[in-house]
Order: sequence, then structure tokens, then C-alpha cells
Amino acid sequence: MAACASARGRPPATGAEFWGFVAPWDPRSEASTVTHDAQLDVVISGFIVLDSATFRPTALYADSSVRNNPGNRRRMALVTSYHGTRFHPETIRALGSDSTVLGQAAGRTAALLGSAGYRGMILDFEGLTPDDLDVLIRVSNAFADSARAHGVSPTGMAIPATDTAAYPGRPLLSAVDFLVVMLYDQHWLTSPPGPIASPDWAMRALGMRASDVGSSRVVAAFPIYGYQWRSDSATAVVSFADAEALARGAHVPLQRDPASNTLHAQSDGWSVWVSDAKLLDSLVRGARRTGITKFALWRLGLEDPKIWTDVVR
Repeated sequence: MAACASARGRPPATGAEFWGFVAPWDPRSEASTVTHDAQLDVVISGFIVLDSATFRPTALYADSSVRNNPGNRRRMALVTSYHGTRFHPETIRALGSDSTVLGQAAGRTAALLGSAGYRGMILDFEGLTPDDLDVLIRVSNAFADSARAHGVSPTGMAIPATDTAAYPGRPLLSAVDFLVVMLYDQHWLTSPPGPIASPDWAMRALGMRASDVGSSRVVAAFPIYGYQWRSDSATAVVSFADAEALARGAHVPLQRDPASNTLHAQSDGWSVWVSDAKLLDSLVRGARRTGITKFALWRLGLEDPKIWTDVVR
């Protein structure tokens, strides 16, 4: 159904904005950013981590793109409680319980972002529970207020697609300007194999979020990566090129699952599912029907090259 609608519809990029998330630890991501910068309306290239012991913000990676910003294009930074191997919700709880420490952390983060030249920030504080909502709003308000005082605006928040209990849209928009709905990891690193964002699953989640807060306050974030589930080791993140190479090397087809419109392949000991241009096109077109016009791609450097000609035009 989604594929048929895609074939009949107008080009998805008409009137749309495309944002790209950079993974600064991956050279492929920076290379993709350089190559396709002109096709992206916003690039989230900064990666600022809040230390779980001192609460100090740290830019873990150099960001050359914010200093070489052709045409004064917009750059944003991700501010996250993730470091090591996981998110640290205890960091957000600690900040929310001490106004002095919170003010210092928010002020230092805003100063770091402002001095680097970022135009906006996206908060990524995952792993919280419904009981943490007041704390999340308090912390987010402090960070957003400090950012505005340093000329860094707007502020958004990355939220799980379906967790409306811990991350309810309307209350969060009292603190931030927009929500980045993470429409991926329908199947994830530690789940059984399966599609990462089937159109039916993604559109149900997105429709719920858009009807709650209005489509103009939502950025739909879609996957441009894949996973290889392996019987003898941990699941690995793979690019579209990796998935093609795996299938070719095992002499098995990389074929489209009709139920989820997702490419997948399977051989002895492993299974791979990966996003491609056709799936992304279907997701974008479905989101356009809900009134969404802003789309974020997680993460640059792993994508099917055809997205730049067939989807992001």
C-alpha cells in the first residue's frame, strides 16, 4: 500500500526540510556530511555529553563543520546524558534536585554551544520514567533558557516514538520548541531480528504524536542504517553498503519484506535488516500525509546513496 502511494505521489522533497545527524566518531559520517551538506537544511554535528559525576558538558569530538559552514547554514548540537555504553538518567535526576548545580550545568552548556557557533540544540535524555517527568521538564527549561541567553535557539528534544508515559508531548513543549520523534528501533540491538521502522509501525506512532501536539512541532526522525543480528556475537550496526556486501559474500539475496517494505537477508548464523531509499521514500510520504514537513536522518554515513537522488532532492 505504501509503495503504491509512493509511486503516485509528488516528489517528497517539495516543501520539506531534511536534517542530518552526524556521528562524529565515524569517518563515514563526516564524509557524507561534507558531500551532501548543500542538500540538508539542518546538520546536527555537535555531540555534547553531560558527565555523570561532575555534570560538566564536554564536546567529545572536534566539529570542523561548524567552523566551515557554507552559506551560513544552520548547525545544531546534540546534548546528551549518554556516555560509555548507556544513558544516565540518574544525571538528569541529580540535576533536577539541585537548582544551583542545574544552573551551573545549563550555563556551561549554553556557553559552550554559543562559543562554538551552534544555532540550536537537541536534548537527548533517554531512560527516564513517568515519575521523572517534573524533573525532565525542570532540567529542560533550565537548559533552554540558558541557551537562549547565549543566542542558541531553538531547542528541541529527542523522544522515543511510542513512550508517551515518560515522554508526553504537550508537557514537554512547555520547555522546548519542538520534538524529534525517533521513529526507529522497532527492532533493536537486543531484540529478535526484524524491521527497524516498518511504515505501518512508524505512521501509527507519528500520527499519535502529531495529533497530540500538532505537526508543526514535530520532526520525524527516520533510520538510514541497519542491524546484523548474529548468533555468535553481539548485534552490529551496519550501513547499506555493509548489508549489500554481507549478502553478496554469503551468496544470498538482499530482498524486500513485503509486510515492512524493508530489505533483509539471512544466512547461517546471522540476519540483517537495513533501510534503503525506497523505504525512506515510503516513510517520508506517509509522514507528509500527516502534515509533517521536517525529517531527520539517523545517521549520516550509513545510507543508501540513492536517498540523495530519490528522496532528498
